Amino acid sequence: MKLVPLSDRVVLKQLEAEDKTASGIILPDQAKEKPQQAEVIAVGPGGVVDGKEVKMTVEVGQKVIYSKYAGTEVKLGEDKYTIVKQSDILAVVED
Repeated sequence: MKLVPLSDRVVLKQLEAEDKTASGIILPDQAKEKPQQAEVIAVGPGGVVDGKEVKMTVEVGQKVIYSKYAGTEVKLGEDKYTIVKQSDILAVVED
C-alpha cells in the first residue's frame, strides 16, 4: 500500500527518538519525547486551499521539523506516519 496525500498535505515518517540524554542517562520508552524531526515520504499536489494558491515547497526525501502537536498519526502495516499540512512544517534541515 502507498499513501498519496491530497491538496497541501505532506506524509512524514518520524525519525527515531533519542535513547539517552546528552549526559548519558538512558531514557525508558515512556520518557522519550515524540521527535519533531521527520523525513518527507510523499507530498500532495498543492493547488487552491481556502481560496489561496498553495505551492508545495518541500520535496520527498527532505528532513523537516514540524509543529509538536500537528497532524494525524496513521499506521500502515508496521510503519507509522504523520500527515500534516505544509504550513505545519517549520523548517527544512540541511546537512
